[in-house]
Amino acid sequence: MCYTRGRDGPFLFGDHMDDPSAKSAELLERIAAAPSPAALDEIRIELLGRNGMITLAMRELRQVAPEERRALGARLNALKDQITDAIADAGERLRLAAVSNRLAGERADVTLPVRAGETGRIHPISQTIDEIIAIFGEMGFAVAEGPHIEDDFHNFTALNIPPEHPARQEHDTFYLPERPDGSRLVLRTHTSPVQIRTMMRRSPPLRIIVPGRTFRCDHDATHSPMFHQVEGLVIDRTTHMGHLKGCLIEFCRAFFDVDDLPVRFRPSYFPFTEPSAEVDIGCSRAGGELKIGPGGDWLEILGSGMVHPKVLQNCGVDPAEYQGFAFGMGIERVAMLKYGIPDMRPMYESDLRWLRHYGFVPLDIPSPVRGALVGPAS
Repeated sequence: MCYTRGRDGPFLFGDHMDDPSAKSAELLERIAAAPSPAALDEIRIELLGRNGMITLAMRELRQVAPEERRALGARLNALKDQITDAIADAGERLRLAAVSNRLAGERADVTLPVRAGETGRIHPISQTIDEIIAIFGEMGFAVAEGPHIEDDFHNFTALNIPPEHPARQEHDTFYLPERPDGSRLVLRTHTSPVQIRTMMRRSPPLRIIVPGRTFRCDHDATHSPMFHQVEGLVIDRTTHMGHLKGCLIEFCRAFFDVDDLPVRFRPSYFPFTEPSAEVDIGCSRAGGELKIGPGGDWLEILGSGMVHPKVLQNCGVDPAEYQGFAFGMGIERVAMLKYGIPDMRPMYESDLRWLRHYGFVPLDIPSPVRGALVGPAS
């Protein structure tokens, strides 16, 4: 029993043969034959839309006699469910067909070479540490390590640093909260405590370098609260100042890759060495540009000296039998000089743009020669 809307009247159901449910097979065939999602949507609107055939038929059920309304309503509800399910199935079929057609037209060529991913970069500090270890490793130095948190003895007292020294003051050093016994631990201000621990743990002869993090209250373009140092120590019966000079001259020329690099030793003072010397390398500042090499000017890069007898005594080494030399330098400083980095602060800002510019591409080559690892100097 279908219904038709007269021009001036409501929908009225006609005879049973015009009932929309009687056309269910025809409607389902139309849905199944929809050629595209757009055509399917048009059928959905025609049947189930606000003014669709099924929607209007159900709306006009109130015009049907009560004795027929229940049976007709049941048929319309069943037809609506059938149409809804058929539209969903047809929509999924059309979607899968569209995917299949797209895959057929966009088939990947597995024989094409893989697009190379972006290569990571080695940080300049890591690169510089590797270079320093490689150079001293060829001279027979081993690598020693130690804790970042130190006590007063290893960081100051054993190194002959007096109580009134500025390095012990709050404005220069990071102290931890006071312990029950009144003492305070400290973030190490240099890697020298590892030298102390090594001398107390092992008997001479010793030949070590100590790369690692250090901490001081300072922050500007050339200083950072956390930075890296590398120190060296040689202790035996025959080492003298000439060996110190030869070792550091060779290192400076190898590190900066300048065979005729001028190197000079300037008298200085450090509590833990006697005599002590600052090490300068030749450079040129012509035209406002710094260039490492012969040039009539000098640039200080590290400190050095013969180990003070009191330091040896504090570590249980007899200064009448043994002597040696020590040196230390800031890794960031020599990296900035070698690679033309003007400001230290971006080294710790995790800026990938900076790292892509100053970083180093890893090469698939053997690692540089390294000294043997001594391990933690506990």
